Amino acid sequence: MAHTITEDCIACGACLPDCPNQAISEADPVYVIDASKCTDCRGYYVESQCALVCPVGAPVPA
Repeated sequence: MAHTITEDCIACGACLPDCPNQAISEADPVYVIDASKCTDCRGYYVESQCALVCPVGAPVPA
């Protein structure tokens, strides 16, 4: 199940370098996750890195 980013996003960019699939991109006004690229970090990490590093908890399971 892919993650999505809620409107709580503060567009800080903390999640961008941690996504192993480059599924996160900047949009207006919040960042977005391309569901076709998001694997919830399976095969790379035990936990979804975007959710782990986000200071406001904006990435959530879709």
